[in-house]
Amino acid sequence: MKLNDDNQEYVIGQSYINIKSSCVVKFNEQFTIFTSDGEITLSVDISADMIKIPEEYREIFMNMLTTKYLNKVVFSDNIFSKFEEPRPKTWWQKFKSRFFG
Repeated sequence: MKLNDDNQEYVIGQSYINIKSSCVVKFNEQFTIFTSDGEITLSVDISADMIKIPEEYREIFMNMLTTKYLNKVVFSDNIFSKFEEPRPKTWWQKFKSRFFG
């Protein structure tokens, strides 16, 4: 069974099965009000289906969502991140960049 396409429909006798792949990202934010009677907490769930976004733009959308809802931007722990640690320059690359721009 191949599930790479957006929609797969399979016929079993007189019945149909429709399978759709997804990659859902969920955030949970909690808002708390402190009153004289105690705490009142509101839990808010935010979800996004990243399968609808082309793969090269998923990291940007993930950073937008984490910035907006979690007040954080993460490159190394982001599952969609293509960030690679910069390699240390060799002595001749440092020499070249210092004297020749």
